[in-house]
Amino acid sequence: MAHYVIGDVQGCYASLLALLAQLDFSASRDKVWFAGDLVNRGPDSLATLRYLYSLGSSADSVLGNHDLHLLAAFYGHARANPKDRLDRLLNAPDRQDLIDWLSSRPMLLASAPHQVVLTHAGIPPCWSLADARRYAAEVESVLQGDLRDKLLRKLYGNQPDSWQEDLQGMPRIRAIINYLTRMRICTATGKLDFHHKTGLADIPEGYAPWFSWPHQDWEGQHLIFGHWSTLEPGHTPGQIYALDTGCVWGGSLTALELNTMQRNSLPCRLGGEPA
Repeated sequence: MAHYVIGDVQGCYASLLALLAQLDFSASRDKVWFAGDLVNRGPDSLATLRYLYSLGSSADSVLGNHDLHLLAAFYGHARANPKDRLDRLLNAPDRQDLIDWLSSRPMLLASAPHQVVLTHAGIPPCWSLADARRYAAEVESVLQGDLRDKLLRKLYGNQPDSWQEDLQGMPRIRAIINYLTRMRICTATGKLDFHHKTGLADIPEGYAPWFSWPHQDWEGQHLIFGHWSTLEPGHTPGQIYALDTGCVWGGSLTALELNTMQRNSLPCRLGGEPA
């Protein structure tokens, strides 16, 4: 049995199918996880969600910032911009089933046999892996409970930008979400910068990619993330795996096989179709 993790699909359904065919993926035999941002920007978010939903227990995904934006738009707490390309999904007859499936996805996935932890954006240096699991579960509990609408109303915002254990209520939940789904660079203590969205050049003084400040608890673990499509290849430490290779922007769609830790990529055209 192969176990794959695939980077940000962003609605690039045809490229996803082409990559899975290239991998000889079989839902009856293999398992596939996704690094979040399943939807948005690409040509067919609806088909992407329908397909993953159809895979049942063979597929799972962590939530990314674009997935959360879809949930906020569906429940009336955000406006879907035309560039989001979500209209067909938001008006589909099976939209409620797909949204229910998406909202029940975790913020963090882990495989003990592979010593792998997957989140959409990474894990800040101020958290141990146990912290990350506990905080991710807090968000999942709210998203799947009676406070979901309150969270989606309060989803957007850059504050708080630093972690404090005594944070409470929606500011605490938003801080966890921002770390797990929006983080790229931070200070050694975990203070976030949300403005830097390019590669490793021109990072503000005192900041660095989150993985530049490793927590001692991460030793021996493989940390996998997506989100940062502009991160130059080859600039992560050996146990850190960046899988957003910019399919929708004309890059590629990338899978990592957990048994071998080998990558396999499919070239894409601008817009997300297979090259």
